[in-house]
Amino acid sequence: MLKRVFTAPDPGRTRLRFAARAVLGIGLAVVVCGLAGHSLTGAVTGGLAALLALFTVTDATVRGQAVTTALLPAVGLPVLTAAAVLHDHPVARDLAFLAVVGLGVYARRWGPRGHSLGVFAFMTYFVAQFLHATTGRLPELYASVLLSVLAAATVRFGLWCYERRLPPAVVPAPPGGTGLARVTTRQAVQATAGAGFALVVGQLVSGQRWYWAVGATWWVFVNTASRGETLVRGFRRVLGTVIGIGLALLVAVPAHGDGPSTALVVAVAVFGVFYTAAVSYTWMMLWVTVLAAMLYGLLGVLTPDLLALRLVETAVGALGAVLAVAFVLPVTTHSVTDAWIQRALRCVHACTAEAAARLAGTADADPAPTVAELEQLLARVRLSVAPLVHPLNPMLGRKRRARRVLDLLDDCAREIRGLVAVAADPEASHDARLAAACWHVEAAVEALTGGRDIAVRTSPAGTEPALAHLHGLERALAELAAPLRTPSGSPLVGA
Repeated sequence: MLKRVFTAPDPGRTRLRFAARAVLGIGLAVVVCGLAGHSLTGAVTGGLAALLALFTVTDATVRGQAVTTALLPAVGLPVLTAAAVLHDHPVARDLAFLAVVGLGVYARRWGPRGHSLGVFAFMTYFVAQFLHATTGRLPELYASVLLSVLAAATVRFGLWCYERRLPPAVVPAPPGGTGLARVTTRQAVQATAGAGFALVVGQLVSGQRWYWAVGATWWVFVNTASRGETLVRGFRRVLGTVIGIGLALLVAVPAHGDGPSTALVVAVAVFGVFYTAAVSYTWMMLWVTVLAAMLYGLLGVLTPDLLALRLVETAVGALGAVLAVAFVLPVTTHSVTDAWIQRALRCVHACTAEAAARLAGTADADPAPTVAELEQLLARVRLSVAPLVHPLNPMLGRKRRARRVLDLLDDCAREIRGLVAVAADPEASHDARLAAACWHVEAAVEALTGGRDIAVRTSPAGTEPALAHLHGLERALAELAAPLRTPSGSPLVGA
């Protein structure tokens, strides 16, 4: 876990800038709320609103990010109103919370914008429970949310918009389907069922902090698509919470809400959340737990018993998610993994075709967008295969095959990057054999996705660099056939 965080590549220092900008944006939001005369509750609400605005908005373009950021209050303020109005009506409050959970997950069908708005809606309702928001506080809370989102947007799109110098991000479209065949629809039902379990059991554990269990269930479902992914994420959430509580006992409890030390630790925790989110969910949860502990210390209610309660409620929420994905409209690891691998393989062929066309002299051929898409698809494959390569997975044969698949897909990506680098050279050879080599790669992809064997040709001696990459790609595709299918023809993973 340590190695994954401290040795993970950070091209262009993107994660570093992402985290540093978050500290600046959230800090500005809290300062603005303070200058506006808001109470501690208002400042905390504003800081969390800014955190969500900077963390959850992931549209492919800067323009899209700005539009989504502008829409956040339009979703968050009505939810905040409902939470405050229903504060003294437990049954209606709980049913509304479950509705927000279901609709928030269902909104993912509309891509990154739907996902961002769904997360913001859920977290607004959650924060209202955290701060015991009532109707009398609504004007201040409205102002805190609006000012903080504006402050976050000022930093993100004005002071430090490093995305303008980057190519547009490639976001693979979620799997399609209709009705219950759509993964997002099934997940909405699962999340609602899991949150219902967490809500009931969480209230039996604590009548005041029950919402922690619902929050744990919700976040286990974020960025997961299969039963296996959810199980692994639940385990990592509990692990990160355990480690975070240990750190909070050393840092947050002794601080006792002291202003300067709390501000420093909160800034470090915010940086940690943003910097580690892309590489380790366990580390991210560690910093989230420390952040929550510091906020409770600031509010004057932090004790070791409260931290122990957080661990119990987190375990309840994770259990709710596990039960939901196991018994409510389960989405198998195999179906999700197979779909992403198929898409990655088709993208491999598209990259090859564009690079070959560029080498053949086609002026408008540009393999760069397809290469970026391939990187995103491979990241999604790694996420879907994570349950199979997890250290606690007892099925050693499947674990070995899954690792072999990942290694060979990485080989494919390496050959593709090499081919694209050759194609970018204006002096590169326009060898007539490129078309034939590209056709062989296309045939290999079709054979692999169709479950047929691939015959690998002998690599010709003294080939041009582009042909060497194409042949290496064909060889990696051929070797993929074995781990993707067992000798009996069964898939990589079981149903």
